[in-house]
Amino acid sequence: MESFLEEFGYLALMIGTFFEGETAILIASSLIHEGFFSAMPTVVAGFAGSFISDWLYYLIGRANGKFFIDKRPKLKARLEPINLLFQKHRVPILLSYRFLYGFRVIIPIVIGMSGIRPIQFLFFSVASGLIWASIVSTAGYLAGRYFAIRTSLFEENLVPIVIVLASIGLLMGYTIKFIIDRSVEENKLVAKDQEL
Repeated sequence: MESFLEEFGYLALMIGTFFEGETAILIASSLIHEGFFSAMPTVVAGFAGSFISDWLYYLIGRANGKFFIDKRPKLKARLEPINLLFQKHRVPILLSYRFLYGFRVIIPIVIGMSGIRPIQFLFFSVASGLIWASIVSTAGYLAGRYFAIRTSLFEENLVPIVIVLASIGLLMGYTIKFIIDRSVEENKLVAKDQEL
């Protein structure tokens, strides 16, 4: 594992954050104290993977989001409340969407469909991505240092460690998701009251 990390660690991190996010960056940053990763390149690689993912979905939303959403009924069912929430809280959502587990596909699509210009999205995706990568990397580093996580520990206990780190990421994401869901429900109630 050590030779793999030395040769492909940052590339694996970038690919991991493209697809999943928290687990990949938590694993990498938990090994910073061991010297397999360095703090700043870990943040940059984690940011890069998430940035590419965000832009892929933003561009899908911008180019033909309605078609993309129509082909995915689960996403379509979530579109309207997310769109209402985004219209009401545009800047806070643009700054925090990286932390919203379960919304990382739909929100960049909604942003793309909203008419926000690429230069505006560039600013917010860089800011949000760097904040996210920095905070999650710090959490991983602190966990790695506190629990003295070593590569041998990963080799011997990969599944439990991935489960614990994924749980930390999910806990962070679901906490924020809960707050957002509550806000979406409040927006629905307000919208229904205004219709009456």
